[in-house]
Amino acid sequence: MPELPEVETVRRGLAPHLVGRRIVRVDQRRPDLRWPMPPDLVQMLTGARVTELRRRSKYILADLDRDASLLLHLGMSGRVRIEGEGLGRFHHDPAVLPQHDHLVLTTEDGTTITLNDARRFGAVDFVRGEGHPLLAALGPEPLDDGFTPERLAAALAGRRTPIKAALLDQRIVAGLGNIYVCEALFRAGIHPTRPAGRIGPERIARLHAAIREVLLQAIEAGGSSLRDHRQTSGELGYFQHSFRVYGREGQPCLREGCGGTLRRIVQGGRSTWYCPVCQR
Repeated sequence: MPELPEVETVRRGLAPHLVGRRIVRVDQRRPDLRWPMPPDLVQMLTGARVTELRRRSKYILADLDRDASLLLHLGMSGRVRIEGEGLGRFHHDPAVLPQHDHLVLTTEDGTTITLNDARRFGAVDFVRGEGHPLLAALGPEPLDDGFTPERLAAALAGRRTPIKAALLDQRIVAGLGNIYVCEALFRAGIHPTRPAGRIGPERIARLHAAIREVLLQAIEAGGSSLRDHRQTSGELGYFQHSFRVYGREGQPCLREGCGGTLRRIVQGGRSTWYCPVCQR
């Protein structure tokens, strides 16, 4: 499932083609994805102008000039492609079939923005009035100024759950998933099974810095393309070539002077990769 860097990469690709533009046509090709789409989706979007494009956790929010925001979640296999005159060649993946194009928006300059979702675990909805249930309990954004080592320490205080599981809890910090938690814990030198409430201030500071560092580097690389993620141009992300632990079971640790061999364990039904020597 796309994590924060992949979603932010898509948001950045979409912004120049949506912000300030009016949607003149909406082609809704099915009534639902993971959940039903709003019954007034076509009516609300047709003629609406996008005033801002934001990301909250793993959700993209397109603010409209109609007192509502369009919420988009890519689910497990969702991709967004942008096509139009002068935009260059879209890098097509033969596995992306046109029958999975479920929503197509056309802007006033003729640009088309298509949501393709083969497994239909994504979501399209509106955020109106008091907000949306999917956004209600989210924790701080890890790249915002409000996410500090002190705030992270307070959120983890007293928790017996393993730190890996705690960081995957979207109420603790928003947007992190399996890839970037594994990578951040490695960079911080913290064992993934260590109880979250038993990490001292110095190590919390290292973890906080590692989370931000790995996310920023992944965004710069266009995210990680393991199976489904593509940038809006159709190109792959490249951060998977910078993984230090994720998917590297049995390979040598890349930390200078360590000499350990990476292992994989299962936590909460998900694989965790780590170094048993330098992560403690």
